[in-house]
Amino acid sequence: MFSKRVSVMADLIVVLDVDSTSEALRIVEQCEGCAWFKVGAQLFTREGPDMVRRLVEMGRRVMLDLKFHDIPNTVSAAARAAADLGASLATLHATGGKRMIAAAREAVEGTPLRLLAVTVLTSLTAEELHDEVGVRETPAEAVSRLARQSVEAGAHGIVCSPREAAMVRQVVGPDALVVTPGVRPTWAETGDQRRVMTPREAVEAGASMIVVGRPILDHPNPAEAVRMILREMNGAS
Repeated sequence: MFSKRVSVMADLIVVLDVDSTSEALRIVEQCEGCAWFKVGAQLFTREGPDMVRRLVEMGRRVMLDLKFHDIPNTVSAAARAAADLGASLATLHATGGKRMIAAAREAVEGTPLRLLAVTVLTSLTAEELHDEVGVRETPAEAVSRLARQSVEAGAHGIVCSPREAAMVRQVVGPDALVVTPGVRPTWAETGDQRRVMTPREAVEAGASMIVVGRPILDHPNPAEAVRMILREMNGAS
């Protein structure tokens, strides 16, 4: 059994869920101490690959969160394109299956890009997963199964709720990345994320990286929000 990794520092990934390059760059400047930024569907759809290139040129590391989910050949090509852009992380849906993940891994082999498999979205409740998505397992059971098969197929890590981070760490071992959205500082509202934890709780559960958006973007002083989150992650009061 792997113990809680309280002595290991996790990375903070700041979410750039905004509508323009100028807004994104303003946040990057305000969060000068952060190396990692997440470019998701909102910003990528509006500003395209140049947004990723711009961040990489600035020396920032990018989590490209487009959650690829398609036939293996298409996802393979998309993963290679993400690597060519200079992204450090890219997400794909674990429910795409082992062949899809294996094809993506083969496409990025030899590049710095690491693939993260998304298990169960943190916005879903157990009832929604069962009644609407049609998954008969509990969220924990589904996450465990999807995490195991994804890493076996070649994913470098897993995206999961912080509440499943300790379980996922047990399943995937000490070397795989465990990346957790659904993290809310003690001073922030949970919004539509259901299965949440504080930054410190997520780190103690085994998260390699925590992803934080609205508590930083909605804060009147994003730089101060980042500092407070880092203090929480480090165990400071």
